[in-house]
Amino acid sequence: MPEKSTTPDLVELVRSAFAAASRGDVDALMAFYAPDAVTDGTRTIGGTWRGRAAIRGLAEDWRGAYQEVAWVAEEPVHLGNGVVFTVVSQKGRPVGVGGYVQQREGWVSVWVDGLIASLTYYPEADVDEARADAERLAAERG
Repeated sequence: MPEKSTTPDLVELVRSAFAAASRGDVDALMAFYAPDAVTDGTRTIGGTWRGRAAIRGLAEDWRGAYQEVAWVAEEPVHLGNGVVFTVVSQKGRPVGVGGYVQQREGWVSVWVDGLIASLTYYPEADVDEARADAERLAAERG
Protein backbone atom coordinates (compact mmCIF):
# COMPACT_ATOMS: atom_id res chain seq x y z
CA MET A 1 0.00 0.00 0.00
CA PRO A 2 1.47 3.44 -0.93
CA GLU A 3 2.31 5.82 1.89
CA LYS A 4 0.13 8.89 2.23
CA SER A 5 2.01 12.11 1.54
CA THR A 6 2.56 14.37 4.53
CA THR A 7 3.19 17.35 2.22
CA PRO A 8 0.13 19.60 2.15
CA ASP A 9 -1.51 20.27 -1.21
CA LEU A 10 -0.89 24.01 -1.37
CA VAL A 11 -3.41 24.63 -4.14
CA GLU A 12 -6.12 23.07 -1.98
CA LEU A 13 -4.97 25.11 1.02
CA VAL A 14 -5.20 28.27 -1.11
CA ARG A 15 -8.73 27.38 -2.19
CA SER A 16 -9.70 26.68 1.43
CA ALA A 17 -8.29 30.03 2.57
CA PHE A 18 -10.26 31.83 -0.14
CA ALA A 19 -13.43 30.01 0.90
CA ALA A 20 -12.92 31.13 4.50
CA ALA A 21 -12.33 34.74 3.42
CA SER A 22 -15.37 34.79 1.14
CA ARG A 23 -17.69 33.48 3.85
CA GLY A 24 -16.34 36.05 6.30
CA ASP A 25 -14.74 33.54 8.66
CA VAL A 26 -11.72 35.56 9.78
CA ASP A 27 -10.80 33.02 12.47
CA ALA A 28 -10.59 30.26 9.86
CA LEU A 29 -8.65 32.55 7.52
CA MET A 30 -6.11 33.41 10.21
CA ALA A 31 -5.47 29.70 10.79
CA PHE A 32 -3.73 29.64 7.39
CA TYR A 33 -1.14 32.26 8.44
CA ALA A 34 2.10 31.67 10.32
CA PRO A 35 2.32 33.74 13.53
CA ASP A 36 5.02 35.96 11.99
CA ALA A 37 3.54 36.13 8.47
CA VAL A 38 3.97 39.25 6.33
CA THR A 39 1.44 40.62 3.85
CA ASP A 40 2.87 43.09 1.34
CA GLY A 41 0.26 45.34 -0.23
CA THR A 42 2.64 48.17 -1.17
CA ARG A 43 1.88 47.73 -4.89
CA THR A 44 -1.90 47.82 -4.40
CA ILE A 45 -3.30 49.16 -1.12
CA GLY A 46 -0.16 50.84 0.15
CA GLY A 47 0.99 48.98 3.22
CA THR A 48 2.71 46.04 4.82
CA TRP A 49 1.22 44.03 7.67
CA ARG A 50 3.35 41.84 9.95
CA GLY A 51 1.97 39.15 12.22
CA ARG A 52 -1.44 37.57 12.56
CA ALA A 53 -2.92 40.44 14.58
CA ALA A 54 -2.04 43.02 11.92
CA ILE A 55 -3.21 40.76 9.08
CA ARG A 56 -6.45 40.07 10.96
CA GLY A 57 -6.99 43.82 11.25
CA LEU A 58 -6.49 44.22 7.50
CA ALA A 59 -8.95 41.40 6.75
CA GLU A 60 -11.57 42.76 9.15
CA ASP A 61 -11.21 46.34 7.86
CA TRP A 62 -11.43 45.20 4.23
CA ARG A 63 -14.53 43.07 4.84
CA GLY A 64 -16.06 45.87 6.91
CA ALA A 65 -15.92 48.20 3.91
CA TYR A 66 -18.26 45.90 1.96
CA GLN A 67 -21.84 44.78 2.37
CA GLU A 68 -20.93 41.77 0.23
CA VAL A 69 -17.51 40.65 -0.97
CA ALA A 70 -16.08 37.48 -2.43
CA TRP A 71 -12.65 36.40 -3.60
CA VAL A 72 -12.06 33.70 -6.19
CA ALA A 73 -8.72 31.97 -6.72
CA GLU A 74 -8.94 31.72 -10.52
CA GLU A 75 -5.66 30.02 -11.27
CA PRO A 76 -3.68 28.89 -8.22
CA VAL A 77 -0.45 27.21 -9.29
CA HIS A 78 2.11 25.64 -6.97
CA LEU A 79 5.42 26.55 -8.62
CA GLY A 80 7.47 24.45 -6.22
CA ASN A 81 9.39 25.05 -3.01
CA GLY A 82 6.33 26.42 -1.23
CA VAL A 83 5.60 29.23 -3.70
CA VAL A 84 2.07 29.62 -5.08
CA PHE A 85 1.00 32.08 -7.76
CA THR A 86 -2.71 32.89 -7.90
CA VAL A 87 -4.79 35.12 -10.15
CA VAL A 88 -7.45 36.53 -7.84
CA SER A 89 -10.83 38.03 -8.69
CA GLN A 90 -12.62 40.11 -6.10
CA LYS A 91 -16.17 41.33 -6.46
CA GLY A 92 -18.02 43.28 -3.84
CA ARG A 93 -20.65 45.84 -2.99
CA PRO A 94 -19.16 48.62 -0.85
CA VAL A 95 -21.13 49.77 2.19
CA GLY A 96 -23.69 52.40 1.19
CA VAL A 97 -23.34 51.75 -2.55
CA GLY A 98 -25.96 50.05 -4.72
CA GLY A 99 -23.56 48.73 -7.35
CA TYR A 100 -20.66 46.34 -7.37
CA VAL A 101 -16.96 46.84 -7.91
CA GLN A 102 -14.53 44.22 -9.07
CA GLN A 103 -10.82 43.81 -9.54
CA ARG A 104 -8.22 41.20 -10.46
CA GLU A 105 -4.79 40.83 -8.93
CA GLY A 106 -1.82 38.52 -8.90
CA TRP A 107 -0.95 37.07 -5.49
CA VAL A 108 2.34 35.42 -4.62
CA SER A 109 2.31 33.37 -1.44
CA VAL A 110 5.14 31.54 0.25
CA TRP A 111 4.09 28.59 2.40
CA VAL A 112 6.20 27.03 5.15
CA ASP A 113 4.99 23.96 7.03
CA GLY A 114 1.50 24.36 5.59
CA LEU A 115 1.13 28.02 6.63
CA ILE A 116 1.42 31.29 4.73
CA ALA A 117 4.74 32.90 5.62
CA SER A 118 4.37 35.77 3.16
CA LEU A 119 1.80 37.08 0.71
CA THR A 120 2.37 39.81 -1.86
CA TYR A 121 -0.38 41.51 -3.88
CA TYR A 122 0.20 42.81 -7.43
CA PRO A 123 -2.31 44.95 -9.37
CA GLU A 124 -3.97 43.50 -12.47
CA ALA A 125 -1.63 45.45 -14.76
CA ASP A 126 1.31 43.61 -13.16
CA VAL A 127 -0.04 40.03 -13.12
CA ASP A 128 2.68 38.89 -15.55
CA GLU A 129 5.32 40.49 -13.30
CA ALA A 130 3.79 38.70 -10.31
CA ARG A 131 4.05 35.35 -12.07
CA ALA A 132 7.67 36.03 -13.09
CA ASP A 133 8.53 37.06 -9.51
CA ALA A 134 6.86 33.91 -8.18
CA GLU A 135 8.77 31.70 -10.62
CA ARG A 136 12.05 33.40 -9.68
CA LEU A 137 11.28 33.03 -5.97
CA ALA A 138 10.44 29.33 -6.38
CA ALA A 139 13.75 28.76 -8.18
CA GLU A 140 15.69 30.68 -5.51
CA ARG A 141 14.09 28.65 -2.71
CA GLY A 142 15.02 25.39 -4.47
